[in-house]
Amino acid sequence: MIELKSVSKVFQTKDIETRALDDICLKINSSEFVSIMGPSGCGKSTLLNLIGLLDQPTAGTILIHDTDVSRMSDREAARFRNKSLGFVFQNFHLVPSLNVMDNVELPLLYGRVAAVERKERVKEVLNMVGLSHRMKHFPSQLSGGQCQRVAIARAIVGHPEIILADEPTGNLDSRMGEEIMDILLELNELGVTVVMVTHDEHIASKTGRIVRLLDGKLV
Repeated sequence: MIELKSVSKVFQTKDIETRALDDICLKINSSEFVSIMGPSGCGKSTLLNLIGLLDQPTAGTILIHDTDVSRMSDREAARFRNKSLGFVFQNFHLVPSLNVMDNVELPLLYGRVAAVERKERVKEVLNMVGLSHRMKHFPSQLSGGQCQRVAIARAIVGHPEIILADEPTGNLDSRMGEEIMDILLELNELGVTVVMVTHDEHIASKTGRIVRLLDGKLV
């Protein structure tokens, strides 16, 4: 499903070269739930961004379904992300001026899905995350846990094969964090591949495999 072949990422400024990832070789199978762990600054989010086509590696190759995604143009990458990937971030990234339904609908607008189908899909995923009664509420009217549920609904409304989650429980209390994990585990049981960055050993222990990074290398 996902394969990284000798992937490195170097950030270069005028005076400093920072090697965020160094010769990463990693395979993630279809329908796996994988946690990426390690200390702050070890390259976890950089790795997730590369898999998510939000950045390109300095060296190496990234394959998703045997397609080399590591050198796609911006337009090709955007099209691939919209079709195959769903993103869940620690800070939710909801649009404050849009209600819950409109926030969740956004990826379908970019994907040019017909209006009737958009509404049906949004209602379906909001029901899945337990927020069908909050469709007309705005992010400012929701708790942190509810905002993260909206973010998950937005991530899955396009029926992606892969969900990339960057500290999805990081801003939540333990009870809300457990609820968010339950949703991700349920999605994984339905066949969705989940790759999650986390600092939380307890949360990571619920996943199928833990990948650890240190100083940009797999350990």
